[in-house]
Amino acid sequence: MRIRRTLGTAVLAAAAVLAAGTVAPAQAADATAPAAAPVAVLTHTALAGPNVSVGDVLVADLVAGTTANFSSSATGTSGIKCATSAFSATVLTNPAAPGTATESLNTQTFGSCTANVIGVTGVQSITVNNLAYVNSVSDAAGSPVSLDPGTAGPVQTTVVLKTILGTITCVYRAPGGLAGTTNNTGQTIGFNAQALPKVSGPSTCFPVGYFTATYGPVRDVSVAGSPVVFVN
Repeated sequence: MRIRRTLGTAVLAAAAVLAAGTVAPAQAADATAPAAAPVAVLTHTALAGPNVSVGDVLVADLVAGTTANFSSSATGTSGIKCATSAFSATVLTNPAAPGTATESLNTQTFGSCTANVIGVTGVQSITVNNLAYVNSVSDAAGSPVSLDPGTAGPVQTTVVLKTILGTITCVYRAPGGLAGTTNNTGQTIGFNAQALPKVSGPSTCFPVGYFTATYGPVRDVSVAGSPVVFVN
């Protein structure tokens, strides 16, 4: 009887050792598995989706059916309307949320523009000067955006208008930058009646240009399928 009990005890001990040997590696693997990356301010595809990578290029056109406007007053209807506009920006930083991501606004274009300003017969061109600008996108309350000057100079736009007496050039500048907001409904970025005072040009140029435009959806063209971008 004593021999049988000894053999039984040995068998149970061996089984326990084998069981421990099969479990331990799995436990060790779990302990060394890398932690998931925190959700960043900017993600693509969905809220809390894959993080947008630094260096990715984000693009957007005007929201369908809208125009980019340079009005002569904050609430007025006279000025310039452009049926097309687009931008391209490169992501500089994208920290964990909550926080502020930064982008380099590399290009911004305007086209198919018309004017209803007295003495003006058409719009020859609108050019954004001193690029690149720094675009800061925050996930704070109100989803604020700040478009600030870069190293090339202040936020500035040159407008060339056709008049009954020939072409005139109007230069508008916002040294302090522009303020806007983002919206995860439609993945848009918008600016409303942002003032750019005139720094040069004849009296036909209105004294202040108020810029209003909404772009979207913003897409990450560095990712296959160009998914939309969310602010977390």
